[in-house]
Amino acid sequence: MIAAEEFDIVERRHLIARRQQAGASASKAAAQPAGPFDVAAEPRRPTGRDALMTGLLVLYPAFAAVAAIIAGLLLARASGF
Repeated sequence: MIAAEEFDIVERRHLIARRQQAGASASKAAAQPAGPFDVAAEPRRPTGRDALMTGLLVLYPAFAAVAAIIAGLLLARASGF
């Protein structure tokens, strides 16, 4: 394992990162999503927050598109087209 501190670095104000060994465990492994070979977390029931986020992600773009079309038609009518 080679440490970055062995090299001549001009700026030393920042912390110098070191490479970890392959077997070293990450400090926050639970915060990362499961990879293709990891065990996924237990499934949980959908909550109201999930429904709200899904509604916002689906409905907001639809309403924004309709509002943009209506605004375009109104502006086109006002300019005389």
